[in-house]
Amino acid sequence: MAVFTRVTEADITAWLNNYSLGTLLELQGIASGIENTNYFVTTSNGRFVLTLFEKLTVSELPFYLDLMAHLARHGIPCPAPVADKRDQFLGILNAKPACIVSRLPGKSVTQPSVANCAAVGAMLGQMHTAGQSFSGKMVNPRGTAWRASAAQMVRQFLNAEDAALLDSEVAYHAEHTLTNLPAGVVHADLFRDNVLLDGERVGGLIDFYFACNDTLLYDVAITVNDWCMNADGNLDSERTLAFLRAYHSTRPFTALEQASWPTALRVAALRFWISRLFDLHLPRAGEIVNAHNPDQFKHILQRHIAAGSNVPWL
Repeated sequence: MAVFTRVTEADITAWLNNYSLGTLLELQGIASGIENTNYFVTTSNGRFVLTLFEKLTVSELPFYLDLMAHLARHGIPCPAPVADKRDQFLGILNAKPACIVSRLPGKSVTQPSVANCAAVGAMLGQMHTAGQSFSGKMVNPRGTAWRASAAQMVRQFLNAEDAALLDSEVAYHAEHTLTNLPAGVVHADLFRDNVLLDGERVGGLIDFYFACNDTLLYDVAITVNDWCMNADGNLDSERTLAFLRAYHSTRPFTALEQASWPTALRVAALRFWISRLFDLHLPRAGEIVNAHNPDQFKHILQRHIAAGSNVPWL
């Protein structure tokens, strides 16, 4: 969501001629994030978000846009792609694949309450349920093979202790997989900045461009690792239980998922430790880039390893 590709008012005005969205009133770059270029676009017909895709290709993007359209039709508050006058979601702007989607109400929170965690847990369960009828398929691009190759690329920047931790954890998850658990479409990046809260309700789930087909419990673990985590890297029991109970009320967990919960928390932490190491040490040039501190997820991973099976559950 950083600004890598500059878009001028003249650029977007010309591009909007392909749509029935009225005239441009305001264009504002969005500075957060590290994957795509995003702008807020306000027209005489409403408020939208413009995305230019910096990594994803024209052949990959229909999965994400069709998924958002599917979820929006099934009552999930997510950005709804706007079709152009040729009835296409995807266009080209400044030589980059681009789309424009609805802008949703609410704002992200940095200090989520117990009630916030319950609301997000329930919505994630609803999203997973709605995704069961989506026919598109996308293998997780940040799965086992990526973790192994990316870990080898970043380990040169680590001290001996951290490199040993990385190696052992990659090996652990190569042996202890979640592949026998319920699977479907997952968001895979539902951090606090990707949820808009409108009062006590979820106004929007955003940034679906890591979405893929994977184990549903993995998606739960990614979300819990952010929403329910204390500053010391340990899970807050009250927020975690509120999240899991609300999720369970919409999509009940299985006994096998319960047994796999500690492993899911660890692999979710490992995925973001590796990706943050990659973004920090092997960055892509851009105008506005906010690389996150990888040590946060290293510490979370270490806490999960130390806790073993003694992690909050229903």
